[in-house]
Amino acid sequence: MLDVRRLRLLRELAHRKTIAAVADALTYTPSAVSQQLTALEREAGVPLLERTGRSVTLTPAALRLVEHTETILAVLEQATAELASARTELTGTLRIGAFPTAVHTILSPALVTLSRDHPRLELLVTELDPAAAPAALRAETLDIALLQEYDYVPLAPEPGLDTEPLFEETVHLATLTPDHSEATPNPAPNPLAAHADSQWIAATPGTLCHEMTVRACLAAGFTPRIRHHADDFGTVLALVAAGQGVSLVPDLGARAVPKTVTLTALSTHRRTHLAYRRGTGTNPIVAAARTALHAATTHRSP
Repeated sequence: MLDVRRLRLLRELAHRKTIAAVADALTYTPSAVSQQLTALEREAGVPLLERTGRSVTLTPAALRLVEHTETILAVLEQATAELASARTELTGTLRIGAFPTAVHTILSPALVTLSRDHPRLELLVTELDPAAAPAALRAETLDIALLQEYDYVPLAPEPGLDTEPLFEETVHLATLTPDHSEATPNPAPNPLAAHADSQWIAATPGTLCHEMTVRACLAAGFTPRIRHHADDFGTVLALVAAGQGVSLVPDLGARAVPKTVTLTALSTHRRTHLAYRRGTGTNPIVAAARTALHAATTHRSP
């Protein structure tokens, strides 16, 4: 019989690529991960890992086993959800991951609702970039999280996770109002193209917002000259107001726009989705979170 905990380690290795990364995510030591994977190979009776020095790669048999593991883990999650449905009151812990602007505008009212309707439910919030959320869900450090995609950065399929649409936003070009600018770019059909020679403000490399800025500019025919990196949109708008460059800001990030900053709506959109491990969608705790988050989205300010 294959050990489920060891199968999970193999699944994590398929996603994270290195034993060190698996150990770090699941709070194991690297040697413990190696020992467990070696034991799994003995259980399977076929080689699962190809070792070259300190590097390991999964064999074709291991990759096939990972596919089965996704199904096995989803069935176990579903069984747990069905058992939880028999309880008359929600108790336990709900771990939610969300990006900063959603914490202020979407998550806060959802937390109020959850605390009121389910007082024995312990709520734990983690602020993180959506790019890090899938790994956190698979590692079971989160139960539900908000993922994002942009027109130029579509959401990639995530094995072992289910997703559902939550809300959509318009992305705006934030610029210094012309009266306060030293030079106004020549008009162009595409608002971004008019700023091909401007300095840009973008998020930290590796985040979805940074990738969106780069790809949107490339689609407009130029590579942005990024001068500043900032992940907080309040900081971004302050930098724009200080004449430090132009930037792209979605609706949720445009809550307190300085008077000297102009926002130009673009045809680009950002979409936010809810994500949770496959099989957990009907778990009463996750279902309550889904309901509260959708309600908060419905009643949010435009």
